[in-house]
Amino acid sequence: MSELTLVIGNKNYSSWSLRPWLAMRHAGIPFDERLLLLFDENWKEAIAALSPSGRVPVLLHGERTIWETLAILEYVNELYPDAGLWPEDRDARAEARAVANEMHAGFGALRTHMPMNLRRRDLEGKGRGPGVEADIARIRAIWRDCRVRFGAGGDFLFGAFGAADAMFAPVVTRLDTYGVPLDETCAAYSRAVLSLSAFVEWRDAALQEPWIVPEDEID
Repeated sequence: MSELTLVIGNKNYSSWSLRPWLAMRHAGIPFDERLLLLFDENWKEAIAALSPSGRVPVLLHGERTIWETLAILEYVNELYPDAGLWPEDRDARAEARAVANEMHAGFGALRTHMPMNLRRRDLEGKGRGPGVEADIARIRAIWRDCRVRFGAGGDFLFGAFGAADAMFAPVVTRLDTYGVPLDETCAAYSRAVLSLSAFVEWRDAALQEPWIVPEDEID
């Protein structure tokens, strides 16, 4: 049993759970996984017993409880400073933290109108609610800028896969699920994330989950 336990929601739907899970799995950081069913009748009681925010993900480490995705990533980075979650170069690291925080705090229109659903393959052209196109344009700009300025050493935003990529991974899935057109730089980045072995592991598990959330159906 690992010293760390990551509490997550359903893999098909829980975009915030994917972020730290993906970063930690790719980095080879040992942790145990505990899944709580979203929208289950016992959900509120189960998550309230583990997290003061009442949301997933939650990282448990001994007597410590760390909630909020970026806080989890920073805590794990302190535990495993050689895991490469953030770039070594100071300028790149500052940029990575800035775009990761922008992802954490923004893009509400896209998150509202294009919820993550790894099962659905029939949503191309849907989810285009108010503000979504502006969110997509900003995301494309971030990806292009990071790739051009910092990504020469690999296929990801800052070369090697790290925390910033983990923060944007659910967005990659959304743009793929909803058939959003991408320029070649953004499309190549998207392919790199979707083919990452840790992401493939998550997606395969998500597709095998028996739980369907009716509220997530999109007409």
